[in-house]
Amino acid sequence: MKFLTKLANSIRESSSVLCIGLDPNSARLPAQVRTFSEDPVEQVVYFCHQVIQATEKYCAAFKPNVAFFEALGPHGLDAFNRVVSAIPKRHIIIADAKRGDISTTAEHYKLAFFDQFKVDAITLNPLMGMETLEAFNGDSSKAVYALALTSNAGAQDFLLARSGNFESLSAHIAHQLANTQKYSETHLGMVIGATQSQVAQQVLALHPKAALLIPGFGAQGGDIESLATLLATHSGLPLINSSRGILFDVNNNKDNDSAHGSWQDRVLDRTLTANQRLLPIFEQVELN
Repeated sequence: MKFLTKLANSIRESSSVLCIGLDPNSARLPAQVRTFSEDPVEQVVYFCHQVIQATEKYCAAFKPNVAFFEALGPHGLDAFNRVVSAIPKRHIIIADAKRGDISTTAEHYKLAFFDQFKVDAITLNPLMGMETLEAFNGDSSKAVYALALTSNAGAQDFLLARSGNFESLSAHIAHQLANTQKYSETHLGMVIGATQSQVAQQVLALHPKAALLIPGFGAQGGDIESLATLLATHSGLPLINSSRGILFDVNNNKDNDSAHGSWQDRVLDRTLTANQRLLPIFEQVELN
């Protein structure tokens, strides 16, 4: 199945454009998770499995962040694999890896994430040039989300600086992605920060059919009304990501079980709240 077909199906079946980022920060795990096992690896796997079970009906995608698994040490990639394997196959699975290299190194990143872990998509950093995408270009069932206009304040340092004839490096990246898409079987999408809606219009115009992965909606406070206006004229399918805003209490309170319900209940509540906020975007998405 082509990636864009699976993406449209997943959005349709879940009635949602929400992507849940799996960033299992060990320092913030609920007490009930920490007492489940003394092994940090098992804590993280259990936490992610519980989040997936609580939310799978209400999101279109999951995005496990590789760094949180690598930080677990030698068994971290096995934990990553166990979490990826627990995600229902109808969902889009995005490896948030932000890799960016060339030649045989890039080929081995492709072998790891597409062939071994069998994710649907990966985030890539294209700053070494379009060569970073070449190893990933041959599979229509897969996608790359290239970092184009990120949600962090540091995007000002490089991505929003002028690049050649383009107003910004972000615009230059979008232009190059659109050109490369002409001969790439793999879909070349973009990461566009929800906090950047005021400057993103030109970037989207240069790659108008790109699927978008949009972080910065949850804990980083991206504005939904501005984002909906921005996406109204973009034909590519969006996934709006929330990680900390779903997984953890935004006020840094511990999500421990209480008379008000389990920590899983609160994860579900935050998921349903996110979907309600994202409804204006979902309702304007065109699903063929």
